[in-house]
Amino acid sequence: MGSRERDRDLELLIPVTATTDNVASKSSPSSPSSSSSHHHSGREAFSKVIRSWASKKFMSGCVILLPIAITFYITWGFIHFVDGFFSPVYNQLGINVFGLGFITSITFIFLVGVFMSSWLGASLLSLGEWFIKKMPLVSYIYSASKQISAAISPDQSSNAFKEVAIIRHPRIGEYAFGFITNTVLLQRNAGEEELCCIYVPSNHLYIGDVFLISSMDILRPNLSVREGIGIIFTLHIISSHEYPFQLWIY
Repeated sequence: MGSRERDRDLELLIPVTATTDNVASKSSPSSPSSSSSHHHSGREAFSKVIRSWASKKFMSGCVILLPIAITFYITWGFIHFVDGFFSPVYNQLGINVFGLGFITSITFIFLVGVFMSSWLGASLLSLGEWFIKKMPLVSYIYSASKQISAAISPDQSSNAFKEVAIIRHPRIGEYAFGFITNTVLLQRNAGEEELCCIYVPSNHLYIGDVFLISSMDILRPNLSVREGIGIIFTLHIISSHEYPFQLWIY
């Protein structure tokens, strides 16, 4: 009787042991794969960190070098452009000195400015403009070019942009950056109202829209015209250190 019970207990234990062995045999091969997957994910995370760090440093280098490269490129191109005016003359004389044409051109421009500031120069300029205005197509090109150059002229009496202005445009809560070019009087039954002609550039400085705004609706920052032009040419990226201004809106 005792031997029969032992045999029955052994029969019950054999499947349990076999099942335990099968589980152990199945779990033992999976442990290396799980460790390798953890190792692979660790390497992938490390590579992502390295790529992110390298990308940030590369972009930092581009941000530092880009304005320097653009400055040197534009300056070098300007020197070559201006040098090309008088370099052929020096080449004909057998003088091949780089930069001599550039120095001559800058000196020539300076002397033209000095001469045109005199009474005789202004008279000759007026006579030349009179001839240019008689030409159909050339007169329009010259007038537009003169207005653009007058906008940045150091002579405040001939400056096309009188003052920097900020207006509410195109909708409530949004503002546009522009320049006051002139003032007009609007005749009404209740009286006269002063309107300011505001030029709002839409593409750098030479293309834009013109608005007639009441002088009471114009915000005037403490910026000079030259600083306002600098803001337009720098893609509207205003530095609080270079162009500090305050607005009081009531």
